[in-house]
Amino acid sequence: FADILFPGLSTIQSRAKYFLLIPWGYQLLERKRVPSREIAARDRHLEVGLIDALAESDDAYGVIGIVARKTLKNLPSRIYWQGLHKWGIRQFPGSQDQYHRSLDAFYSNPAREVLNDDGEPALGRSARNWHSGLPEPPADFSRHATLRLTMAEGEYLRDRILNRLPGSLLAFLVSEVEPAEDVPFPWQHPGHPSFPPKNRLELYHARCFSEAIHGSALLYNLMLAERRGIEGVIERYRQSLADWANMLQVRGPQLMAWKRPEFWSLLASAGAEISLPTRSFVDAWLNLALEGKAASIPEDRTARQLVHARERLLKRGLARLDNQRALEKWGEASGAGRQDYRWSPVVRDTVYDIQVAVRGAEHDAAV
Repeated sequence: FADILFPGLSTIQSRAKYFLLIPWGYQLLERKRVPSREIAARDRHLEVGLIDALAESDDAYGVIGIVARKTLKNLPSRIYWQGLHKWGIRQFPGSQDQYHRSLDAFYSNPAREVLNDDGEPALGRSARNWHSGLPEPPADFSRHATLRLTMAEGEYLRDRILNRLPGSLLAFLVSEVEPAEDVPFPWQHPGHPSFPPKNRLELYHARCFSEAIHGSALLYNLMLAERRGIEGVIERYRQSLADWANMLQVRGPQLMAWKRPEFWSLLASAGAEISLPTRSFVDAWLNLALEGKAASIPEDRTARQLVHARERLLKRGLARLDNQRALEKWGEASGAGRQDYRWSPVVRDTVYDIQVAVRGAEHDAAV
């Protein structure tokens, strides 16, 4: 659902400006014709330097690596690599490592053809690694960077989303609604009534699933707390399960009317590959949660067996409910939050950055 609603965004991203900072950095290195054998190290040096520049800027919220600095393992370029392609900013079709290896051939080929692994021209591939319409970076951007978007940068990112991801909720949010802060879930957005019918339907299914499945995560953590014998944590999860059951009761009419075959069909039509064991678990859990048994689930043997079997299937010998050493590493919360499909803070902050920049441009035009 996150990929359907908000393509190109992931849970470990932060601010929209990284969709520009990364290609700018690589374009700079390409202009210097940095060879393939050196590009990874040179890019790392550039990205680590950006951390210091961004940390000293007037908008340091969301700087990736601000604590780790030089020891950062997961660079922003790796975090945003897939999103850059999804938004049509990265033209090179392969992985980051493949891109690095391709640069020597890219420099030496007069026609700037993209070559495949056999050294032959890749049919249908662009001769450019990055989108031709990228805004020009500010002078010395790597030393004086900021995460705040200019009007032109915001408009560029908005147009990339509209061009590459039409019909997605992300495209509608960056173009049609007012900025909204502190909204915990996308279906609580004040502009929700104006969302296109397609997006409202997607959100309807996403919300029903998020609400109903949440109890399984709470029960799992309750079972872990019981195994550890931590009374305060046990009570906390029992209360959370009681709150969850009350929420299901309030939402009862909507959830009872939820057509699960349409839910599965929507996921299949979007290309989701869901295994039979996963679907069986989800269906079994939803049957328990939505048939009037939510309040008794903390004591329900079937529900507990279902959750236990699911962990064994996923983690095998490292299942916390079976492995004492793994249990001791539990941090009192394992996936206990309710599913928001990357909304908070990643989607919300990315959309807000673009909206604020674009709204600034529209305001100036009106004036």
